[in-house]
Amino acid sequence: MKSKLSSIILAAALALSSMTYVGNAAADEGKMVGPITKITLAADGKSAVALVKDAKSGETVTLTITDDLTLDKFKDKRIVVGDEIRARWEKDGKNTSKSFKKTAGC
Repeated sequence: MKSKLSSIILAAALALSSMTYVGNAAADEGKMVGPITKITLAADGKSAVALVKDAKSGETVTLTITDDLTLDKFKDKRIVVGDEIRARWEKDGKNTSKSFKKTAGC
């Protein structure tokens, strides 16, 4: 009885640890902090493309922004070219933004 219980617990622990590994491997995400070098709003206003230069590596990354809050900030000029931002995105071929915020203040 004790050996059955311990083998069931071991199997459950193994299953949980393998699920955690697969979940982390599937979530391919990029992060960076740097200045915006270019913002291009789509004609319909439902998306935008921003070029951001990574402060650490100097590499320029193209991000696609689709969330309404960030798009409103682009339209209202609360986020403009030259602002330093902190960005997270899904590495899905289009670099879809998950978070796009100014680093300093409101």
